[in-house]
Amino acid sequence: MEIKIGTSGYSFDDWVGSFYPPETQKGKRLDYYVRFFPAVEINSTYYRIPHPAIMANIDKKAPPGFEFIVKTPEILTHKRKNIEKLIAEFNESIRPMVDSDRLKGLLAQFPFSFKFSQGNLEYVRYCQEQLKPHQLFVEFRHNSWVNRTVYDDFLAHAIGYVAVDEPQLPGLLRPDCFNTTETAYIRLHGRNAEHWWNGGPLRYDYDYSADEIREWKEKVKKLEGKAKKVFIFFNNCHLGQAVKNARQMMEMLNI
Repeated sequence: MEIKIGTSGYSFDDWVGSFYPPETQKGKRLDYYVRFFPAVEINSTYYRIPHPAIMANIDKKAPPGFEFIVKTPEILTHKRKNIEKLIAEFNESIRPMVDSDRLKGLLAQFPFSFKFSQGNLEYVRYCQEQLKPHQLFVEFRHNSWVNRTVYDDFLAHAIGYVAVDEPQLPGLLRPDCFNTTETAYIRLHGRNAEHWWNGGPLRYDYDYSADEIREWKEKVKKLEGKAKKVFIFFNNCHLGQAVKNARQMMEMLNI
C-alpha cells in the first residue's frame, strides 16, 4: 500500500522560521517543501481560480513522483449555483498538472450546513460529472453523511470519501477511517474545540501529540488490503504544526 503524506497548503508566512529558513523567498517555498514531502494539497484554488500559467509554474517545481491534490472552488461546495462556467475555467486552470500527470485528484470540502439529503447526494454526483475524468474526493463536516446510503453510493460511483480528524463537537464527524475507492484519503484538522466555531486561523492551531498520531498510524495500517494508496494531509497549519506532525507520521510509518 503506497502512502503519501503532506500538508494542506504550503505557502504560509508563519512557516518562515518554523519550517522555511528565514531567508526563503515566497516564490521558493515549494522548492523547499518538495525536499521533505511527496505530495501537497493546493487550497488557494478554493478562493479564486488561478491562471493556467500559475499552475504550470507550481507544477514545474515538483520533482518526479511528486503529486498534487487541488481543492475545488468555493462556488462548487458553498454557493452551489451556476457552477458550469466556472468549472470550465477551473478545468482549464488545472490542465498543466493534468498534462504532467501530477494531478491525482480534486478535493471538494462541503460546509457543516450541507447536511445529508437525497437531493444533496445527487448534487455531489452532479459535481463529480462536472469534474470528470478527475478523481473526486469529498469531505463532509456534518455527521449526517455517515450512513450506509452514502457509503454504497460512493462505492457505486467511485467517489472518494475523506476521513477526518477534528474536535469531537456535536454534529461533527468521528475519526472513523474507511475508503470508498482504491485510494483512501485522510485529513487531520487538529482538535482545537475552543476555537473551532470561531473560524479564522486559530481553528487549526493544534499540535498533535505522539499518542494521537500513533492512533492514526494504527488506523492507516488497518487499510492494508482495503486500499492500494493512502493520502494523508495535515491541515493544522498554524505556525507550521502541520509540517511537524506530518514528519512525525512519516517517521512512525517508516516512510
